[in-house]
Amino acid sequence: MKLYGFFRSGTSHRLRIALNLKSLSYEQVSVSLAKNQHHQDEFKALNPQGLVPVLETEQGLLTQSPAMIEWLEEVYTEVALLPKDPFEKAKVRALAAIVGCDIHPINNKRVLEYLRNNLGQDENQVLAWCAEWISKGFEALEALLQQDQTRQNFCYGNSATLADVYLIPQVYSAKRFKVDLTPYPTIVSIYEHCMQLEAFQKADPAQQADAI
Repeated sequence: MKLYGFFRSGTSHRLRIALNLKSLSYEQVSVSLAKNQHHQDEFKALNPQGLVPVLETEQGLLTQSPAMIEWLEEVYTEVALLPKDPFEKAKVRALAAIVGCDIHPINNKRVLEYLRNNLGQDENQVLAWCAEWISKGFEALEALLQQDQTRQNFCYGNSATLADVYLIPQVYSAKRFKVDLTPYPTIVSIYEHCMQLEAFQKADPAQQADAI
């Protein structure tokens, strides 16, 4: 497999984690968001949306990280990122969706560029925007995680799931955007535990060949 992505992209980050947790080998191809390579015709031939990541498989190309991870989950079943029980599976998906649907999309590069370039917001205002929506999402996540009395060191149960795959890149982004994480001790604890594991360490943005 070949993963087209960018070291600091949250969606690329979550794909790397999922691939690593499933012990799958893959080649990485850097598409620099900093240099706007995702807007070039060559990349848009792979994904007309002009967004990373893109996953090249033997069957063809996949776009949209949720679809890619679901495909990995269905095809490479030896290491599962979702529980077997349908209700518990839905609970894990819901935790992941708080990040994937309600936090990340309104803090990604194209939204922040619109705030800067079209609405004239300065960097302090952009950071305030990021902090507002990350904090709102983390408040809900923290409450849900604290309610789960069966949870151990992860978002669910005693092993990494889809929820951790989504959460850890978002914590990385929160740190980058200077969000105060003090109100979210459970999230911080999960992050620190996951970052002791090789699959998460290898996926960390700072460990990527294109890190700048």
